Amino acid sequence: METLSWVLPVGISFYTFQSLSYTIDVYRGDLKPRKGLVEFIAALSFFPQLVAGPILRAKHILPQMHKISLPKWDEAKHGFLLITVGLIKKTGADILAIPADKAFAAQESLSTLEMWTGVLAFAGQIYGDFSGYTDMAIGLAILLGFNIPLNFRVPYFALSPVDFWRRWHISLSSWLKDYLYISLGGNRFNQRTRNIFITMLLGGLWHGAAWTFVAWGAFHGAIITLTHYLASQPLFTRFNHSNRFTTRLLKWAVTFYLILLGWVFFRASDMHSAVTIIGNLHTIGSATELGAHAWLIFALTTVWVLLVHVMDHYVIKSANKLENKNGLFWLVIIVGQALCLLIGEPSNEFIYFQF
Repeated sequence: METLSWVLPVGISFYTFQSLSYTIDVYRGDLKPRKGLVEFIAALSFFPQLVAGPILRAKHILPQMHKISLPKWDEAKHGFLLITVGLIKKTGADILAIPADKAFAAQESLSTLEMWTGVLAFAGQIYGDFSGYTDMAIGLAILLGFNIPLNFRVPYFALSPVDFWRRWHISLSSWLKDYLYISLGGNRFNQRTRNIFITMLLGGLWHGAAWTFVAWGAFHGAIITLTHYLASQPLFTRFNHSNRFTTRLLKWAVTFYLILLGWVFFRASDMHSAVTIIGNLHTIGSATELGAHAWLIFALTTVWVLLVHVMDHYVIKSANKLENKNGLFWLVIIVGQALCLLIGEPSNEFIYFQF
């Protein structure tokens, strides 16, 4: 039997979304059509973010194509910082791939602790790998004189599934909301649940044509819908608006637990593997013996995921404090990049290139 081998252009999903945003904005009257084809193609194929995002809106990038200005020195320093942070994240993500691959390949032959380590490692891997790419893309764009919006905002600190999607892959979640969810009717006509599910299912399929991605999208659709439902119940109103530390800690723990379960569907090779892994995660008193240094690997994985988010929070909120200290700033840049070159593996591609 002959097999067809399809060759797809690099970054097809991203520039498809970007061209669709232009078409829809022009159709809605939110953007005037451009007459310059070269300018439009240049915006559509803007290389720093083309392969893995962020997804750029035409109304954001086209005006910058019309008037390109050289970055100021302070802006250039911020670009160097983002590139370095992205390299550090990517290096850490490649290391986390080791326990993640082991857990998702072994499935039944590992202890419960090692399975949780693997799932947590994958959560850290996909975040470090994907947000690392976008950090470098944003930093490189700054050096070229362009401004690309933030695509991640410490997502694993989210306090609800809805909050998570305001922080994770912001350019995709906002695109799905503005061009799909709202087009379906949004919250009108009591169709919010239906529209959320359709949006999230299509968001899952965007990552790949597999049942695991459909399940991942459906799972997030379900927990987002449940979040909205609970928020509307009088019993949860006071809990939802409480700023007490214990309340926020509980909301974070439940949210992070649900996000980790979702990543099992995203990473598993098929639905049977995903169900097996989820079952193993909840096996109390597993008879499988712990591997060597299992607790240490779990602790190091946890610490790294936490440190990456602390680093991100600092860069978002207080990067200028570091950038204003020239000596310390360049020391961080040089040491950070040197460590990445020494520890990292140049042959490891970005995981999000697959989706």
